[in-house]
Amino acid sequence: MIERHGQGRDLRSSVVPRVGSLPETGDVWEPYRLLDPAGVVVEPVAVYLKDLQGIGRPATTQRSYGMDLLRWFRFLWAVRTPWDQATREEARDFSRWIQISDKPRQVGASATSAVLNPVTGKAGPGRTYAPTTRGHSESVLRGFYDFHSDAGSGPMVNPFPLARRGGRAHAHHNPMDLYRNERSGLYRPRHVQRVPRSIPDEKFNELFAQLGSHRDRALVAFWVSTGARASELLGGRYGDADPGQQLITVVRKGTRAIQQLPASPDAFVWLRLYQAQMHGLAPTGIDDPLWWTLRRPFRELGYHAAYRMFSPANAALGANWSLHDLRHTAAYRMARDPGMSLADVQWVLGHAHLSTTQLYLNPRKLHQTGEKSQVAWSRRGTAGLNSLYELAA
Repeated sequence: MIERHGQGRDLRSSVVPRVGSLPETGDVWEPYRLLDPAGVVVEPVAVYLKDLQGIGRPATTQRSYGMDLLRWFRFLWAVRTPWDQATREEARDFSRWIQISDKPRQVGASATSAVLNPVTGKAGPGRTYAPTTRGHSESVLRGFYDFHSDAGSGPMVNPFPLARRGGRAHAHHNPMDLYRNERSGLYRPRHVQRVPRSIPDEKFNELFAQLGSHRDRALVAFWVSTGARASELLGGRYGDADPGQQLITVVRKGTRAIQQLPASPDAFVWLRLYQAQMHGLAPTGIDDPLWWTLRRPFRELGYHAAYRMFSPANAALGANWSLHDLRHTAAYRMARDPGMSLADVQWVLGHAHLSTTQLYLNPRKLHQTGEKSQVAWSRRGTAGLNSLYELAA
């Protein structure tokens, strides 16, 4: 436990036990439950997760928010403070602890350091929590307490307040730009804009050659030609693939909008080979999952299983690319296609702001390859875009 000494807590030798859990229930009405050390449901979190479901947040988002709340409740249990009696002092100490303390590791796992991978140039997972993790955690906890404050079931003052503002809001606002919220969380870390990393063409060919099944090749081919997020493609149904128009339908993350994306002919070839391999083994109704595990009992393929599929190919090359790097690769290729405008690329990627898409106009972070091959591959990957525009017209 973390004890108080004098005017504050001694966090130098702090230990936050890994108690409590966030198990998956298999119940669509309550996908995840936060349990305390005694195995009892933490009711304030259960109510909050139900509200997230009510406003349309998918189960993956509920799990992400639940993990942030589990980390906060573990800290509160360690400092022996009820959740509804937490003050700015607890929020401050938690923000200090999450910056400096080591991330929990599985039994037998070795400590990791953020060293650069010689193949990809990407840093591996560090010993401590990343700024993006800390920022996401601060936003979730502030929203959690705002929810209970509005409902009258939590403290009157949010322990995670907004930053103090000096001067008039929007004092130097450009009238050509959108108004944005100028205030952020007081304990939110500074955001550092990172240059998206893509996979060079020659390395992508080597990576693709390491994939062990038609399903894996189809998935990677779709990811690198459509630019869809990993979860968006994995959530596809059997009737979402349209080989005749070279389009595949996805449900966008966040907006939950249904959108058809153009894909490369190669992706549909691998998809057909995968479907022939699974013929008679998995249901093929129009609303049945498109992607299945390859071992019995057959189950719908989830994100973590797909990530494990990608890991052996990475290990064979000594690389540490992620599934999201395939989206970056697709974005770079489309942005360098002379036949696509930046607005087209924004639409395909589903970006809310054009400024996000403009990041892919910057020089690639990793090894440069010939633009000729990138443009040719991009044209193949967006072959269905013109037909989609014709259908829309």
